Amino acid sequence: MEYTGHIEQLLNLNSQLTAMQKAELKEHLILYINDLLLHDFNKLVQILYKIDVNEQRLKELLQANPQTDAAVIIADLLIQRQQEKIKTKEVFNSTNDIAEEDKW
Repeated sequence: MEYTGHIEQLLNLNSQLTAMQKAELKEHLILYINDLLLHDFNKLVQILYKIDVNEQRLKELLQANPQTDAAVIIADLLIQRQQEKIKTKEVFNSTNDIAEEDKW
C-alpha cells in the first residue's frame, strides 16, 4: 500500500479543512500507521520525529489506553501536532502585521 500522499496532506494540513476532510484524513492515516507498525516501524519513527510528536506523551497515551488501537492514538497525535503548528504560524503571521517603522 502506498500512503505517501496522506503524510503530505498531513504536512500541508491547514485550518481550512472541513470536519469531514479531517475525519477522512484520520481514517487514511490510521490505515497507513497500522501498515507501518506491521511492516516498516523505522519509517513510522521517522515520521513521528519529522512531525515532532512528543515521545513522552505518546508513551503515556499508549500505556493509559491499552485497549485503543495504537494507530488511532498516533493519528490523533500527528493531527494534533500539525494543528498546533498551524496555530503557532497564525500567531506569528498576525504579529508580522506590524508597520515597517515600528519594527526593529
